[in-house]
Amino acid sequence: MTHHSFPAQLRRLASAVVSGRVEPALLTVTAATLTAGGVALLAGAGHLADLFWALGTLSAVVPTAGWVLAALRHGRAGVDVIAVLALGGTLAVREYLAGALIALMVATGRTLESAARRRASHDLRALLAHAPRSARRRTDAGVTTVPLADVAVGDLLVVGPGEVVPVDGRVESTAAVLDESVLTGEALQVERSRDEPVRSGVVNAGGAFELRATATERNSTYAGIVRLAQQAGAESAPVVRLADRYAAWFLPLSLSVAGAAWLISGSAVRAVAVLVVATPCPLLLAAPVAIVSGLSRASRLGVVIRDGGALENLGRARTLLLDKTGTLTRGRPRVLDVIAAPDSGPAEVIRLAASLDQYSPHVLAQAIVDTARERGLTLSVPADVTEEPGRGADGVVDGHRISIGRTGTGAGRPLWAKAVDNRALLDGAAVAWLTVDGQLTGAVLLHDPLRRDAPRTLRHLRAAGFERLLMLTGDRPGPAHEVAAALGLDGVRAELDPAGKVAAVRAEREHAVTVMVGDGVNDAPALAAADIGVAMGARGSTASSEAADIVLTTDRVDRLADAVAIAQRARRIAVQSALGGMSMSLAAMAAAAFGLLPPAAGALLQEGIDVAVILNALRALRVGQAVRPVLSPAAETLIHRFAAEHDDLQDVLARVRDAADRLSDSSGPTALAALEETHRLLTERLLPHEYAEEHELYPALAPTLGGPEATATMSRAHTEIERLSRRIATHLQLAHAGGGLSAEQLDDLRSCLYGLNTVLRLHFTQEEESYFSLAP
Repeated sequence: MTHHSFPAQLRRLASAVVSGRVEPALLTVTAATLTAGGVALLAGAGHLADLFWALGTLSAVVPTAGWVLAALRHGRAGVDVIAVLALGGTLAVREYLAGALIALMVATGRTLESAARRRASHDLRALLAHAPRSARRRTDAGVTTVPLADVAVGDLLVVGPGEVVPVDGRVESTAAVLDESVLTGEALQVERSRDEPVRSGVVNAGGAFELRATATERNSTYAGIVRLAQQAGAESAPVVRLADRYAAWFLPLSLSVAGAAWLISGSAVRAVAVLVVATPCPLLLAAPVAIVSGLSRASRLGVVIRDGGALENLGRARTLLLDKTGTLTRGRPRVLDVIAAPDSGPAEVIRLAASLDQYSPHVLAQAIVDTARERGLTLSVPADVTEEPGRGADGVVDGHRISIGRTGTGAGRPLWAKAVDNRALLDGAAVAWLTVDGQLTGAVLLHDPLRRDAPRTLRHLRAAGFERLLMLTGDRPGPAHEVAAALGLDGVRAELDPAGKVAAVRAEREHAVTVMVGDGVNDAPALAAADIGVAMGARGSTASSEAADIVLTTDRVDRLADAVAIAQRARRIAVQSALGGMSMSLAAMAAAAFGLLPPAAGALLQEGIDVAVILNALRALRVGQAVRPVLSPAAETLIHRFAAEHDDLQDVLARVRDAADRLSDSSGPTALAALEETHRLLTERLLPHEYAEEHELYPALAPTLGGPEATATMSRAHTEIERLSRRIATHLQLAHAGGGLSAEQLDDLRSCLYGLNTVLRLHFTQEEESYFSLAP
């Protein structure tokens, strides 16, 4: 029985010494025995001093042996082996003072490591502590508190002030004010209106509100993040491979030098002295401290990384593969333009389409409805609605038979419809056709716009050392190549199924360390196949998050650039600390081998080396160079304001182009009325927006961007917008004076309108990429 229980006892011993409870006690004992021995020596009791120092040495032998056993159980022969040999050697040659100093060094190093890991893992442990355990469910019988596991999809929950949202859901109350900093890393309160989605883990920063559950506990956002955090916890994080690689040659080198010193000099004391200065407790302690510190820094920015190996790999990756929809683009289609037949208007086209689509779950239908509501249009209640997947919806609106969706490509299509087809092909857009009583009445062009932060992010990733940026997408080649051209990608693989993405990832892995970024269920196999899989966890699927090594908990791809910067800095500090510590130890070993450094002095020197490299490794906790400039709160507020205005002004841009198109068809009263309406929108909405940007936003951004010269080119665009608007106003004055638009005005007027539309779209895109992407 004793024979069978001995391995179990060894395992319990190893577990105990690794658990973190031994370090403080060992530090207390070794410091006390070293001090007591010093007092005894001063009192003239040399034998008593040796006794105290020997006891201190013995007190460190058992836990150090336990750390060695723990390393061996995981298949690693760590440099703690040197510490055990050094402690045993000092006892054998009766260098008790040196043994006591080594014991104190071991205890100090382990205590520093434990403290560093606790500090570095604070954010991850806070994430776990933040997880809700129960929810308040409202039923006909009242509100009852239930375990979180009992919450089902469709349950109506009540979230009180200051409470954590327990599961993913939609707001059932009028509005909810939320603090999303746990997921996004940004301490900004946001307001979610009725029916807007809310992710679990965010905090209710306002009054109580009702939430309709759309996911169970296990399938909610925060549960997936917690599972990753548990795997990335500092207490269970393995020693990173970087340290293992260096330890593989440092351990045999130390033993060889110690053995050679003994053989050549015939003095065992010299061998012990070599082992003493080769004992860094362990030497490469700084590497895991730096990596875990990097994990902590990343978690504060909303980037959850599974383990130190993933962080280290990210720091040396050279190829980046990206999904398109939801990763490089917003993943939510937006209305690009509304085109009306000559006898109709864009506002009526979008109103009728949205009236029919308001009950459709299709993502394109939702974009049409959102656009109509943003434009303040009043929607009618449809009747007799039917929907055919892949074709569209059909129903009765205001007494007319309406259909919205795909339509045939017959030979009898009007010229304006053929122009819409061409426009859709050129813009890579999808078309939703509107028919009223069987007649084509209009079309809505939709596309999935680029993320505002995507261009800036990819520039920073190239600067960080990524040599190949490729897109892998299941989308059509046309839209994919358009996105790739806008972002300057090195290649595109379109129309890929999940197996095709996996094959592409494996092919790239043969040439370099590869990162794959995606957000959908179909991306999960590719994420698992890459060296580092990165999931857009804010809106991505549970499957992609589970398959990934890194999850971005905020819906911003620029967090990946932040994570790469953190990974590279943490790895650089880890290598610097490890090589620095080894260099100093090797120099001390050489001195000890030649008899220039006795064991006691060597122990003191090695103690200083350990403390120095550990403190250097802790620099990884500090903030390095930011990927994005730091904005003032006032500048952030202005950015959010003007970004919202850009969305609101999309209809003005559409009206400018529509007015130009009408001038191509006719110069009569209809075209003049469209021009007058366009001028009114420019005067009342667009120009005040541009003036406010020039005099409010740009001065607020100038200190962050390095001065007013940074916004000079954008100011020049404002001047051009104002010039073209004045020119259009002059044409209107001439038309009113002459009783209508004259033939000689048409060419210049069309040029002004098309030019203004182009300048505005380019200007808006530049502002969104250069300025609006700076704000969280």
